[in-house]
Amino acid sequence: MSCALLYVVSPNTEISKFISYGLPDYSIKAALSSNFDGRIKGKKKGTRWSSFSFTSDLKYTCLSGGGSDNAGTFPVVSSLVANSAAEVAVSSEQRVYDVVLKQAALVKEQLGSSGQIDVKPDIVVPGTLSLLSEAYDRCGEVCAEYAKTFYLGTLLMTPEKRKAIWAIYVWCRRTDELVDGPNASHITPKALDRWESRLEDLYAGRPYDMLDAALSDTVQKFPVDIQPFKDMIEGMRLDLKKSRYQNFDELYLYCYYVAGTVGLMSVPVMGIEPESKATTESVYGAALALGIANQLTNILRDVGEDARRGRVYLPQDELMQSGLSDEDIFAGKVTDKWRSFMKKQIKRARMFFDEAESGVTQLSASSRWPVWASLLLYRQILDEIEANDYNNFTKRAYVSKAKKVVALPVAYAKSILGSTKKTPQTLQASKK
Repeated sequence: MSCALLYVVSPNTEISKFISYGLPDYSIKAALSSNFDGRIKGKKKGTRWSSFSFTSDLKYTCLSGGGSDNAGTFPVVSSLVANSAAEVAVSSEQRVYDVVLKQAALVKEQLGSSGQIDVKPDIVVPGTLSLLSEAYDRCGEVCAEYAKTFYLGTLLMTPEKRKAIWAIYVWCRRTDELVDGPNASHITPKALDRWESRLEDLYAGRPYDMLDAALSDTVQKFPVDIQPFKDMIEGMRLDLKKSRYQNFDELYLYCYYVAGTVGLMSVPVMGIEPESKATTESVYGAALALGIANQLTNILRDVGEDARRGRVYLPQDELMQSGLSDEDIFAGKVTDKWRSFMKKQIKRARMFFDEAESGVTQLSASSRWPVWASLLLYRQILDEIEANDYNNFTKRAYVSKAKKVVALPVAYAKSILGSTKKTPQTLQASKK
């Protein structure tokens, strides 16, 4: 998997050193001094600049206060890794839902009595506004290159929402590349610590480079909490140290870290339909469900690929209950036991997709199409696994271009139908 920026990080290399891929020849010359006076310091050489950085004096504060003040209003939830045996056991779903409630509360605070999020205008600092616009444009280019279908859907959004979603996408992609890119073997926990420090800096208004600046501007405008971003980094830490998951509770937490977080980052930007009868918490819960469903689908699709890397992202206890073990996965033979096991895993993933679908209908009308497209296309991967007779060892399930072409207008039609009477709350009630 490639990305706009490839990080070369090793025990002897700082995360601040990059090899750029596809970036235009511009940014701001050198780091700005702490007594920044609103002017760009540094000599321009043709159209090429060096690395881009803002200092804290630009006051790129986030909505909940900026910098360390964020913790006063919404304390950062401690890492969601499993508690020790001495602590009271809490299910992964409950611990993740605490983050959902936290993000929903932040959105409610910003909505106030008007029922609409007040999107703040761009922060205008002399000489920087055009660079910020170029940073957003670059984020859009990256999104268009690596997520074509999703990018197409974002074009229906308002310009402010579209740019913000691009910025979030690029940050997530860069984060994923740290442990899943060409230089993943050089990544250490300390490198991820430095990446998390950069995240805290951009939330405090001190973005390191152009793409950071786009996200820093986004979290200034929209009520996006920092915790889902921190949790995604925690998921990357898990990939460095963990290759087995004893039960679904552990796997659920991993899926939240690496994919469920994306929904919590995005919904504050996409917005909820003003006429929706659903609670804010239930819509965020549905967004979380879509991330879980997508990641479970990734896991089921990539069983063979992961096994060749020595990884098994399947609940060990459920494998054992089905009469299977890691050795059966490494052998890569489709048996009746494997088919039976896979049917149960696919059924679970589809249940999460069903829960997610109820929430998509509650999103702002202009934001539904890319989410519907993602949901429909990812759900079809499960169909393809079945069509391959559950051989996900040597066959990679994928949705053909022809099926994608058919799915896009279906997703668009669903996006313009408006919210249905089945809200996430009624769906949950029907399960009881």
